[in-house]
Amino acid sequence: MSSIRNLVDKIKPTFAKGGKLGFLESTFDAFETFLFVPNTTTRRGAHIRDCNDMKRTMIMVVVALMPALLFGMYNVGYQHFLSQGAAPAFWASFWFGFLKVLPMIVVSYVVGLGIEFGFAQVRGHEVNEGFLVTGLLIPMIMPVDIPLWILGLSTAFAVIFGKEVFGGTGMNVFNPALVARVFAFLAYTPSMSGTKVWIAGLTSGEGVVDGFSGATPLENLVTTGRMGYSTMDAFLGFIPGSVGETSTVAILIGAAILLFTGIASWRTMISVFIGGLAMALVFNVCGSSAYAQIPGWYHLIIGGFAFGAVFMATDPVTSAQTATGQYIVGFLIGVLAVLTRVVNPAYPEGMMLAILFMNAMAPLVDHYVVEASIKRRNKRIKTAK
Repeated sequence: MSSIRNLVDKIKPTFAKGGKLGFLESTFDAFETFLFVPNTTTRRGAHIRDCNDMKRTMIMVVVALMPALLFGMYNVGYQHFLSQGAAPAFWASFWFGFLKVLPMIVVSYVVGLGIEFGFAQVRGHEVNEGFLVTGLLIPMIMPVDIPLWILGLSTAFAVIFGKEVFGGTGMNVFNPALVARVFAFLAYTPSMSGTKVWIAGLTSGEGVVDGFSGATPLENLVTTGRMGYSTMDAFLGFIPGSVGETSTVAILIGAAILLFTGIASWRTMISVFIGGLAMALVFNVCGSSAYAQIPGWYHLIIGGFAFGAVFMATDPVTSAQTATGQYIVGFLIGVLAVLTRVVNPAYPEGMMLAILFMNAMAPLVDHYVVEASIKRRNKRIKTAK
């Protein structure tokens, strides 16, 4: 590493202000701070002396996403070979999925980082680190057969209108990855719903064995009232769905990493599951449809519920900042997700809309939590006098 450090130090003056390539200072800084922890310190204001800057934090989130991503690649191949009536061997399935998912990741990062670097150059700011995570989240919450140009367009929309117009990383109101998904869902619905988009090759007309539908558990519940898969397959992830959202086990491994490193809020995470389960139990008591009567915990292991609870609802920028607010926002996300699923058959997956809605409500929740705390303190002061 010392040789790389020496090389970086040698060419650094060229990219500094006044150098031949000084206009690329922010771009050079992005690569330098990605390779090495910054040696700069703050000189005023409150700050924390810690080697874990934003890039290191974001990289830990990427590490936490790896179990879901790797299993998602395998499951893409597994589902493809099942649809063809072939035996899904492990390495063949993983390699097939890897080749299908890798272009999605490349498109997401090339488009997103290209826009991020462009905005940083124009503004003369440092390159924001947030897209290290967003660039991986976007392909993981998309169907595997989504056209790459739609994926690229959705990524561009998310970065520009979901993030940069608000001021960049740390200033956005809505989770950028979910902004990309809702844009694709509303603008290109046929590529984001149905029974074919979740299985690689089905939209291109490849042959499918008799009896294979490609429908997700949520779609089966809406149409038949039955999941169509065993609970173990749903928990492990051997079901059709978005690339990174099928395996609850892999997602929980990622959750353990986030909680162990202190990056994600356990209050928000747990509250989402409690809220979803509570709403499902209410439907078990009051609901009359077959969908409303399914065991409440089914909702926690199918669709994007677990993935949203672990990686989306806990976004420190768009979620609540107060401890009490995190409980409230998390609980309401779970409630609204299950409510949308059961009440609105036209849209079986409610997690995306629930998180985006509570992204907008989180500042209001924090406001009232703080106001309530101030009133309690003032009341105690008056009582003490």
